[in-house]
Amino acid sequence: MEHVPSSAEMLGWIETIVSRGVRRPGYPADAWTERWLAERLTGFGLDVSLEPVELTRWQPGAGVLRLDDGAEFTGQPVPFTAPAAGLRGRIATLGEARPGDLVVDELAFTELPQSYVKTLATSAYDPEGVFDTLVQTIPFGPRMMEVVEPALAAGAAGFVGALTGLPWETCDYYVPYDAVERPIPGLWLTGADGRRLLARLPCAGELVVQSVRDRVTSHNVVATLPGNSPHLVIVASHHDGPWASAVEDASGVALVLAAARHWARVPVEARPHNLMFLFTAGHMAHAAGTRAFIERHRSALADVVLEVHLEHAALRCEPVGGRLAPTADPEVRWWFTSRAPRLEGLVAATLEAEGLRRSFVLPPDVFSPMPPTDGAFFHPEGVPLVHFLSAPMYLFDSADTLDKVDVAGLEPLARAAVRIVAGTAGWSPATLRQRRDG
Repeated sequence: MEHVPSSAEMLGWIETIVSRGVRRPGYPADAWTERWLAERLTGFGLDVSLEPVELTRWQPGAGVLRLDDGAEFTGQPVPFTAPAAGLRGRIATLGEARPGDLVVDELAFTELPQSYVKTLATSAYDPEGVFDTLVQTIPFGPRMMEVVEPALAAGAAGFVGALTGLPWETCDYYVPYDAVERPIPGLWLTGADGRRLLARLPCAGELVVQSVRDRVTSHNVVATLPGNSPHLVIVASHHDGPWASAVEDASGVALVLAAARHWARVPVEARPHNLMFLFTAGHMAHAAGTRAFIERHRSALADVVLEVHLEHAALRCEPVGGRLAPTADPEVRWWFTSRAPRLEGLVAATLEAEGLRRSFVLPPDVFSPMPPTDGAFFHPEGVPLVHFLSAPMYLFDSADTLDKVDVAGLEPLARAAVRIVAGTAGWSPATLRQRRDG
């Protein structure tokens, strides 16, 4: 696969994207990334278009909780919660809350034993034999996006999230990102500040949270190449992220760009199908770009042989002194693959051929009705899919920096994507849709 870019070149693309700053939907850095992608893809020789996506932009300002005893706690506004110029009230834990209180609730990330995931997987590539003992910290608590909902159910006037169960000190947790408006203000506090606050409860004070919500137009970047069949394969990722976000998802962008450049340098007759390379907008606004793409192109979905999503070339980290230190190992790799033995076999063989250790092949609905990816909404449309994703604990945090990118994995991941697409040669949409059992 001489046309696949090197890891160094892909890392250069990631560095370029990250250097623009915070890349939330509708932010200047994200708009710049759209244009940059269009220029790169046009330069590769693809036909490129920008398709508008209307979405909710949420912009936080300052957030502070001031207690009547003089203590003050500065934090990060909880995404998609309401602003508050100065909301006074009783401050209490969720268990002691009364209607109208400012409710404090603690959050701990979920510890996921890979021995359990192994029982759910179609197959695994684990040449080191670590899955029997490895435990992964994933970037969600037990309620996933519904972090504010218990406080709302208790009649709270405001929410304070104490990140006491995270393995490092941060208040930069960009969750929820479902673009659902919560009608009360919310503030994330670091674990240390959360413990200091909890020791003072119940008490009284004032919550100040600045934020602005508005509607803006972002864009899906859509690039196409003709191929050697009348059918279509889509290779996709999202171009926005919660922060400058090297892993989420500048790394996925680099993988899709690498696949696009490879196939652009392959003769038309050697491309297994018509190819589309899709960079969606608004993942951090409930996958707005993916949903808009499906609405706009639903009539074409029946002709899609396979939809490949590539997200998060991530290193596993360990907490050291209140910070996160990258290890030399990749974070556990999930390959959500439609329940078709022919496709599952192709993915499993590819993982071994490319040496992509610490990988699981999983059914798309193993954790929830849809895979936890930006491309999730293709699944209920019946589109066969292979979705690569990892879920490092720092995924939604400003700690997602360049040192967390799995640089050694970039080239084999890109080759894997190419190999999977090439493996669909001769397949039609009916190959994976008519018989899911073989």
